[in-house]
Amino acid sequence: MNIGVVAHDSKKILMQNFSIAYRGILSKHDIYATGTTGRLIEEVTNLTIHKYLAGHLGGEQQLASQIEHNQIDMVIFLRDPNSPKQHEPDVYNVMHLCDTYNIPYATNLATAELLVKALDRGDLEWREAVR
Repeated sequence: MNIGVVAHDSKKILMQNFSIAYRGILSKHDIYATGTTGRLIEEVTNLTIHKYLAGHLGGEQQLASQIEHNQIDMVIFLRDPNSPKQHEPDVYNVMHLCDTYNIPYATNLATAELLVKALDRGDLEWREAVR
């Protein structure tokens, strides 16, 4: 499975901790992340991460493009709802595309954990048939 991963600046440490906790599951899949988030995950987990540009430099648009081409099976986007970003339209575009193409999408830790555990159980294998 191809997993898209993004984290706003205030959520990057949380994403690192999440990645450490679920390293065993994540290691079985291909991870695509915006630049800084990907680098930070690599540093703490030694996982190989396919890195886009930084989010504000177009990384979220690169993720959106892969979603549109049915190349992403799940997205974890730990976002900070209390600090709007200048590139907020890109965030909403990713959310819109996930809804449009039925891509499981988590925006907070609780949902991210549910999705990763579902991934480990095989609950997302239907994505293989869609691709």
